[in-house]
Amino acid sequence: MSWTTSVGGHSYTFADLRELMAKATPARSGDVLAGVAAESAAERVAAQTVLADLPLAHFLDEAVVPYEDDDVTRLILDSHDPDAFAPVRSLTVGGFRDRLLSWQTDTAALTALAPGLTPEMVAAVSKLCRVGDLVAIAAKTRVVTGLRTTLGLPGRLATRLQPNHPTDDAVGITASLVDGLLHGSGDAVIGINPATDRPSTVRALLELLDDARQRLAAPIQSCVLTHVTTTLELLEQGAPVDLVFQSVAGTQAANRGFGVTLDQLREAHEAALALRRGTVGSNVTYFETGQGSALSADAHHGCDQQTLEARAYAVCRAFDPLLVNTVVGFIGPEYLYDGKQILRAGLEDHLCGKLLGVPMGVDVCYTNHAEADSDDTDTLLLTLGAAGCSFVITVPGGDDIMLNYQSLSFQDVLQVRSTLGLRPAPEFEAWLETVGLLDDAGRVPQLGPDALPALTSGLS
Repeated sequence: MSWTTSVGGHSYTFADLRELMAKATPARSGDVLAGVAAESAAERVAAQTVLADLPLAHFLDEAVVPYEDDDVTRLILDSHDPDAFAPVRSLTVGGFRDRLLSWQTDTAALTALAPGLTPEMVAAVSKLCRVGDLVAIAAKTRVVTGLRTTLGLPGRLATRLQPNHPTDDAVGITASLVDGLLHGSGDAVIGINPATDRPSTVRALLELLDDARQRLAAPIQSCVLTHVTTTLELLEQGAPVDLVFQSVAGTQAANRGFGVTLDQLREAHEAALALRRGTVGSNVTYFETGQGSALSADAHHGCDQQTLEARAYAVCRAFDPLLVNTVVGFIGPEYLYDGKQILRAGLEDHLCGKLLGVPMGVDVCYTNHAEADSDDTDTLLLTLGAAGCSFVITVPGGDDIMLNYQSLSFQDVLQVRSTLGLRPAPEFEAWLETVGLLDDAGRVPQLGPDALPALTSGLS
């Protein structure tokens, strides 16, 4: 199906849904690189005008990636819940935006709606939203998950403590781990990106983290972000795996570029569930995504990167994740050029994931060759906090010395929690109180070198 409309006396034609979605997307460098971006602001407005009048039900009739060619498309359409979709079936994309922003649309309504929405629907409505809209809608959308801590509750902002080390050195990792815990970080997960994918190294890191958890009696979950096939091997060996991790994307071909299939994810999910390592829940998967991953794998099928990013959340949703996060500025300025594009993409990703029922977090970050700085990360962190983000990623000093990019520091999250009145996950907060890491006002105290609590002696 094609559409034609006029803006400013000029006529614009969009040949199919894939082109319409791409041309309606707010400007970003990755779509220019892919050759799918609107050629002018006028063309973008024309596409958004057509998109606003498009019935939501059309997304069930026309796929942006063909059903017969792509297992992600098949997953999306085969798992669609028509009963959950019924309350919004008669709406256009523009009408859906109005419904989402309505005072009458509350958390319960959005939770019930999630199984009836497809990624393309939520990507489309996000393209019509201003930044304030993205925050307002996400703020009343809740996705609660749990393993040893409960994540996604109102008034909470959790953190992944990321103690990476360029040589996977146990002492260096432990130092970063202690630093993060002393700053109240780590309630979402202690997650290490290993410098090598060798099973022996990954197992040693898993055992280091699990030993720390037990010695500290801390309600935390750990993850070494290795490939799912390595995790499967270690599960068979009896390694202490809390969470199965994998980077995923929005097309079958892009996932093939990551070396992963839906069947492998299903097998690993079932194996981790069988361990029953949770205390407050049984969500045992962790996925990372990012706008531009499909384009970088030459697997984008002519689609815009934001629509494909939303499709990645359908993959995540199928495996009941504890955590999902977009590494929003990590892939580089070729895909998100500057702080403004990173800000918008982070808020789009967060909203789209939550509307689909996915527990979304964000790695608020940028690479050193991007046109971005710490003011941009401050802005994104504050808006995500206001939008009810489940978790963010933190590294010592905001500088990841292994992956060589800029993220958030432990102190950044303490500041935004204080500013917005947010707290850690409840089980982790209770543990912080037990070990003397919360003062009477619920803040992490400022501790000198001679006043460290018993925490550090537990890891000596």
